[in-house]
Formats: sequence, C-alpha cells, structure tokens
Amino acid sequence: MKGFYSLLGIVYMVTTSFHFSGEKTELKKDVTISNETKTVAVSTSKKDTKEMSSSEELYNSILFETDHKLNFDVFSKAILGFNNLKKAGKLDESAHLLTVCDFSMSSNTKRLWVIDMNEKKVLFNSLVAHGKNTGEEFAMNFSNTESSYQSSLGFYVTDVTYEGGNGYSLKLLGMDKGFNDAALQRAVVMHGADYVSEEFAAAHKRIGRSWGCPAVPRALAEPIINTIKGKNVLFIYYPDQNYLSSSEWLKEA
Repeated sequence: MKGFYSLLGIVYMVTTSFHFSGEKTELKKDVTISNETKTVAVSTSKKDTKEMSSSEELYNSILFETDHKLNFDVFSKAILGFNNLKKAGKLDESAHLLTVCDFSMSSNTKRLWVIDMNEKKVLFNSLVAHGKNTGEEFAMNFSNTESSYQSSLGFYVTDVTYEGGNGYSLKLLGMDKGFNDAALQRAVVMHGADYVSEEFAAAHKRIGRSWGCPAVPRALAEPIINTIKGKNVLFIYYPDQNYLSSSEWLKEA
C-alpha cells in the first residue's frame, strides 16, 4: 500500500510540474509581448516627441514680434511641408527660406512671414491680400479654377521674376494637385499693390483684394520677391480640413 501511495505522489508531482511549467511559459510569453508592445509605443512616442521638439525648438528660437507671432500649429505644418518638398527634390538642398501666409487671420493684420531658418529670424512680416471672391476682411472661399478670382491653398515653390501689368512680379508653381496646381495658368503670382496698405484698410475697413494673387505692399514687393525667388517655399494656410487631410506634403513620413 505504501508503494501505491508513493507511486501516486510521483504521478502527481510529474503532472503538476508540466502544468505549472506551461503556465510559466505562457506567462513569460505574455510578458514578452507586453514588453515588445511597450517598446514599440515608446519608440513611436519618442519619434513624435523628437519631431515636435525639433520644430518647437526652431519656433522658439525665432524672434517673432510679440504682436505679430506666427501660430505654432501653422508653423509646424509649414515646416513639415518644407521638409517633404525638400525630400522630394522640389527644393535645393541649401534652401532655408520659408514664407507663410496665414489666411485664417484678418487681412488687416500682418499675416505674411518670410523666415530665414538658418539665421532663425523673420526677414519680413507684412500685409498680404487674398482674392476678391475669397472673402471680405477674412478669407473664406478658395479655388483652383480659372477666373474664380479666389486664392488657392497650399504649398508653392517660387520661380522666376518678370515685369507685368502689376509691375515686378514673381511666378509661383503650385505643388498641391487639385488645390493650387493651376496657379501658373491662372497667373497667380506675387506682386505689389497700392491697395495693400494700412491706409486703405483704415478707409475701407479692410485692405484691397486681388484676383487670387498673394499681393503685398508696393514698397515691399521688390525686396520680398528678390529674397524668396528661385525655388523657395511659400505656404498659404487656412484650416480647411479637406485640404489638410489631402495634401501629400502634410503626410508624416
């Protein structure tokens, strides 16, 4: 009988050891998977944080005027597009100028910035007009269509200069398909205009409007154009969700 109980004890020990061993293996596997998930999450988080801190660090190092500070969210989108355009070979490797028009702001405010990212400073901060059918004081409607007299959203690469009906002007190449890629055919260019002035705004409650061109004050047209001509980025921003979710230049790598 003693031998029988001893045999039962041995059988019990063997079967339970396999059971616990299986549990330990499964537990170890779960812990490993959990750790791998945490590692991926942490890596992704670090990448996002790195990208954010990089643009945030640059933004904080730029000496914006207190009353005319470019919104950080707009700036970060402009930087993302700038980097993607450079990766795609649309810009020279040495390109470091970024022009941003924030059309979510009143046209009576200085809503255009030309930023030297190497020197970390604002070269120009100016009034800029939107199209006559885009809105009154505030921009609201945008188009890529001929004779719409509306502004077009998105990223442009600056091209060559010429003398036209509006004087010294800068051709713009629209980079966003369906949103501004008809700019050249529509003759959407940067030029100077007398109606882009604080005096005009004081008399009419808003600055004047163009036929779709980002027109700037007459006195600033030549210096701004000469600074940004020749394969630099111009970004016309407005919080249009269709555009923001569609632009290939705003896609994260």
